[in-house]
Amino acid sequence: MEAKKTPKADVNKRSTMFIMVGLIVSLGITLMAFEYKKYDEGELMDLGMADDDFEELTEIPPTEQPPPPPPPVKQPQIIEIPDEEEIEEEIEIDLDVEITEETEVEEIVFEEEPEEEEADKVFLIVEEDAEFPGGMGEWNKFLRKNLKYPRQAKRMGIEGNVYLSFIVGKDGGIYDISVSRSIGGGCDEEAVRVLKASPKWKPGKQRGKAVIQRMNLRVVFRLK
Repeated sequence: MEAKKTPKADVNKRSTMFIMVGLIVSLGITLMAFEYKKYDEGELMDLGMADDDFEELTEIPPTEQPPPPPPPVKQPQIIEIPDEEEIEEEIEIDLDVEITEETEVEEIVFEEEPEEEEADKVFLIVEEDAEFPGGMGEWNKFLRKNLKYPRQAKRMGIEGNVYLSFIVGKDGGIYDISVSRSIGGGCDEEAVRVLKASPKWKPGKQRGKAVIQRMNLRVVFRLK
């Protein structure tokens, strides 16, 4: 037969609660032990005001220094230059020369410098053109008398104008004849032959002097 206990006499009933309370109390004591600090009072703990033994400092106002004087400006020097300066030149005159009534003063003659001879050059335009003796009327008469119509040009029915270029020298001679426009059929050669056979021409003049001039001439060939 089991022995029966009353509920009030049961010790194990509240053991769990006592354990928890004991743990809480021990934990609180442990924390308090770690957080507790003790401060010892030392000699440097007195932070009272120290005696002020320093003399009162006087405030020194800043001194203002005047700016340095500007550098001196050099004034330009004006020099007057006269428009016309008189140049004094000493001229020595020999007064020891005896001048009598018979003494003749030689005239001073200024010799003209000789004109530079201009090299012979060919003019195209001059003041007075070269021309056949007697003018163009006499030239046309000379052509009608001396010009012969080439047979080949007659056979082929060639007619027209032959233009010649030539030079009239200072002496009126005819030089350097060339055909500048040709019609063929022997007409060019005939025109050159007649011009070479012409008498000397009157030369061209520039400033009153005979010069060399290049000229152009037309010779007309017409069938009757």
